[in-house]
Amino acid sequence: MLSTLRISLTKFRSRSLTPFSAASMATMILERPHHHRCRHQHVVVMRHGDRLDNVNPSWLSTALRPWDPPLAEVGWDTARKTAKQLPAWLGFPIHRVIVSPYRRCVDTALGLFAGHLTPDEDPKAATGDGGLDPSKVKISIDYGLAEMFNHTAIRHPPPSPANHADWGLNIPDIEALIPLDALDNTVIPVFRELPQWEETEPDARDRYLHTIQSLADRHPSENLLLITHGEAVKVTVSTQLEDAARFRIMMDYCGYAQLKRQVIRNSNAFETGQFELLANYGQTGIHCSPRTPM
Repeated sequence: MLSTLRISLTKFRSRSLTPFSAASMATMILERPHHHRCRHQHVVVMRHGDRLDNVNPSWLSTALRPWDPPLAEVGWDTARKTAKQLPAWLGFPIHRVIVSPYRRCVDTALGLFAGHLTPDEDPKAATGDGGLDPSKVKISIDYGLAEMFNHTAIRHPPPSPANHADWGLNIPDIEALIPLDALDNTVIPVFRELPQWEETEPDARDRYLHTIQSLADRHPSENLLLITHGEAVKVTVSTQLEDAARFRIMMDYCGYAQLKRQVIRNSNAFETGQFELLANYGQTGIHCSPRTPM
């Protein structure tokens, strides 16, 4: 039987948060959770679905932006199937979806909303039946969830990768892919631009941890789904994992790690506890195995 891993993540520790007024909090909550004095906040960090260039390498020969592949048809299928299974797997509602600016992550979010559509149908026609309901759950973009910004992670960067304008990852253009009823463009991102090119792995790790913590702290009364890249999910799992270097951590497409912490509302302020990592590997698509000795 698979056991549930419970680890305190001190990197995510937060003591108290800036007070929010009751009125502003009411406008923030899209699928209103029950307001108890003491409750739990859940943050799900998910990898995107299957990318097109992995399934059809010939796509690269004609792609205008080979560094930003969309989902393959099987990726849309994976996202839609995940949408139908996720409520039962999690056992709690998602109130907000925040995604990396890359097309495969935006497509994954749309696939989760469009759980009942077939691959040839327009994802903008989604009603959320069987998945996330765009009338209650909204999508926003944050550069802090972007792919690790170096040659190791990005196989085909533009000719001048240090120039952010060459990437074409502009927020208005990305938001145009999202149906208006599923978009929240009022959220201020944690990171408003891409990292510096040739970002190191430690810098990417710090960026992911800071982004996850900040997003959770900004929305303490909501459960979040963060759609990002494999490295961010790996960081979420490996942080404070005892002897983490001894393990090889892999994740399936749409695999996810789940964080949980206690949130106490005191008048109009919030106090939060430490996050725990809850990972039933057989269910979430995370694979953690001991490394083979050299």
